[in-house]
Amino acid sequence: MNLVDSSGWLEYFADGKNATIFTEPLQNVAELIVPTICLYEVFKVVLRERNEDDAIRAIALMHQGKIIELTSEIAIQAARHCVEHKIPMADSIVLTIAKMYNATLWTEDKDFRNIEGVKYFSK
Repeated sequence: MNLVDSSGWLEYFADGKNATIFTEPLQNVAELIVPTICLYEVFKVVLRERNEDDAIRAIALMHQGKIIELTSEIAIQAARHCVEHKIPMADSIVLTIAKMYNATLWTEDKDFRNIEGVKYFSK
């Protein structure tokens, strides 16, 4: 399983210098999980930087993967990861979901760079 966090999705949509790195996990939709917090973050950024139509198109592509809702179990474990790794709330939710689904976490977010199971790529 693969989980591409918001930074990876945004890099892919912007066709940034690391976009090709995220192509493989994003195009393998059978193995792709997408936390709802990533939907929020991507929609917000695309809406702010482009427009609502582009934000809706981005979310439609993200829905090709398996959407993972925030549950109480995920929230509690995320709080543990937040304290253990000293990472922000959204990052701890993403990390928790990746671990629960035994997924590789693909990211450009430096908060994840030294965590097992993460493929971190510098911006």
